[in-house]
Amino acid sequence: MDKIIVLDFGSQYSHLICRRIRETNVYCELLPYNTPTKILRELNPKGVIFSGGPASIYSKDSPKPDEEIFEMNIPILGICYGHQIIVDNFGGKVKKSDKREYGHADLIIDDNYDLFHDINDKMICWMSHGDAAEKLPSDFKILAHTKNSFSAAIGNKQKKIYGIQFHPEVVHTQRGLEILRNFSQKISGAKPEWNMQDFIKTVIADVRNQVKDEKILCAVSGGIDSTVVAVLLHKAVGENLRCVFINHGLLRQDEDKLVVKLFQDHLNIRIIYADVQTQFLRRLEGIKDPERKRKIIGEEFANAFINVAKEHGPFKYLAQGTLYPDVIESGVSKGPASLIKTHHNVGGLPKWLNLRIIEPLSSLYKDEVRKVGSLLGIPNELLLRHPFPGPGLAVRIIGEITAMKLGITKQASSIVEEELKNSGLYHKVWQAYAAVGDDKAVGILGDERVYGYVVTVRVVESIDAMTADWARLPYHVIENISTRITNEVENVTWVTYAVSSKPPATIEPQ
Repeated sequence: MDKIIVLDFGSQYSHLICRRIRETNVYCELLPYNTPTKILRELNPKGVIFSGGPASIYSKDSPKPDEEIFEMNIPILGICYGHQIIVDNFGGKVKKSDKREYGHADLIIDDNYDLFHDINDKMICWMSHGDAAEKLPSDFKILAHTKNSFSAAIGNKQKKIYGIQFHPEVVHTQRGLEILRNFSQKISGAKPEWNMQDFIKTVIADVRNQVKDEKILCAVSGGIDSTVVAVLLHKAVGENLRCVFINHGLLRQDEDKLVVKLFQDHLNIRIIYADVQTQFLRRLEGIKDPERKRKIIGEEFANAFINVAKEHGPFKYLAQGTLYPDVIESGVSKGPASLIKTHHNVGGLPKWLNLRIIEPLSSLYKDEVRKVGSLLGIPNELLLRHPFPGPGLAVRIIGEITAMKLGITKQASSIVEEELKNSGLYHKVWQAYAAVGDDKAVGILGDERVYGYVVTVRVVESIDAMTADWARLPYHVIENISTRITNEVENVTWVTYAVSSKPPATIEPQ
């Protein structure tokens, strides 16, 4: 399959570049900026993209790619910092700009032959840079400019090497997807062969080939990732799959009843129900550090899997819904046919877990998983649910997990979701929940002065969770949520609304 490689120089948008290329139906992988050319040759990409990054090319230790990459004779596109790498490598000069550009800018296109093919003479682009080219390499031509950047896009058409100072991958840039499509297909010649129908066929065939007659234990949570994994594996191995739902006591309200019912009634997949709330919550008593909580939860999950395996096994494999952004850790990502790993460090699972990990979705982004789920016929009741973290409400309870804080988080989060559904906004946002920590504030309930918890409501809009913006909910919706939480949830006096976007914040508080 034809592919494009994105080299990551530290941009917050590196994954986004990769995902946008995939939207054009061209397979794309993300690798570290210093990936040796030898490895790139083995991968045989049709083109390479240099991402942006926070460094300045003229700094002493600025990150640079393997120099031999420019001798591969394949198309290269540099974005922002990647643009500066190209200018510097071919004899140009980059300096700190007197007029930095951040945010929207009018891009005037001077040459719309290839990179800007079928794009008008003017468009809005998204800038984010404090450095700029002072002198261009002699064999490069200006393709576009802005008011403050005379070389917002440059190119050497003979060598098929291009640099753009703006970010085509973000939604703020008009027709950015077309620019990436022009590079990946028109300039690089990559065939648009990446689609989810073929992905499903490939995964099913590969699982059958690798697992053969062995049994797979699949942990399901009710989230879209684990649900898609379960349906895929059920199609691949049938009754050799056993799904287990671990009730660790950190679930959304009535989650256990909903998940079991949906799997049995809608998906026709048998599910093992393991109630281990007592063990989980007992081990979490007194623990405040979020990383420690995650590790404990990972260990207890492993204990639960071992116990289920003893009773219902033997099993050789444990399936998980790990996605592509989680596995960019070894420096060389795997393609869709490489499914089984002998180790896994996502989610805090301990090394002593004596099951081989199988991760059918490890080459996909979240929006691709939803497409797979839709093709597999998963009902919208499961498919369109908001994402829910693997450690559950533990990441939404700041500080020690107590019975009171757990009850507050469950009830308050349920109210948030109910009010969004009542207002028709639930499916228009990415994620919504309520969190609680140890902060308290004075309130008045009736005629009594009380000291209760502060609940933080978090609602974000996103496409893939790599970036997210806080949702500008109508005031009456926020008011209804606040009123219901303070009226219906005991020991709560204040409700706040989180207005930080990702980055710099994260979607979950821990």
